[in-house]
Amino acid sequence: MKNQYFTSESLDQDADELLKRLTQYRERRPFHLRPDDSALILLDMQRYFLDPASHAFIPSAGATLPGLIRLVQAYQDLDLPVILTRHMNTPQNSGSMDKWWSDLIQQDDPMSELIPQFAELKTAVLQKEQYDAFYGTDLEDWLRERGVKQVIIGGVMTHLCCETTARSAFVRGFEVFFLLDGTATYHIDFHHSSLLTLSHGFAHPVKVREMLDGLQQTSKEITASEGISIEQIHDEWERS
Repeated sequence: MKNQYFTSESLDQDADELLKRLTQYRERRPFHLRPDDSALILLDMQRYFLDPASHAFIPSAGATLPGLIRLVQAYQDLDLPVILTRHMNTPQNSGSMDKWWSDLIQQDDPMSELIPQFAELKTAVLQKEQYDAFYGTDLEDWLRERGVKQVIIGGVMTHLCCETTARSAFVRGFEVFFLLDGTATYHIDFHHSSLLTLSHGFAHPVKVREMLDGLQQTSKEITASEGISIEQIHDEWERS
């Protein structure tokens, strides 16, 4: 069932090839990121999915981490909202999870922890019990309180928690950006099918680079207003 369809070397090219398949949907619904109206939601960056020692390890996920970390840091630099989810269950709140998977991610399991690269980023962390990060949580209230109208979704797994949360965000009236090179799952077919259906009815398929470019423009505008040259910012960006 598992295959490593993303690698660090192939990720950018693979993402471009996938975007070509989704061109008709992007052209039909032009989009524009408004950073001040947006929030970044990353699903389940936990050892359970990202540690090679775990039976649930996702081989392609490692290739997405540098871009996701950079995106979190860009959001934090602009003091924009970022939230990470942490999936955990008990036998009492698991619902169908226990029956379907015969395995629960429980709080006392070290594999339930966020991987160190994300734990040390000091973001808000939301505990969830189901695929949908909105279900039984205060995520919607958290976003509304911060004036969020657009959400960028990344993390794992593409076709389970990420897709379900994207659909849930859409029906709540949020404009959804779905990171095709910032999400990962077990098999390329799962990944592609999620992107195809989401692009048709729920979300804009985007690359991490596009979102960073949108944030870069905001950063330039802020810095220019503070008297620092755009050329200086460009040089810093190119070196990063």
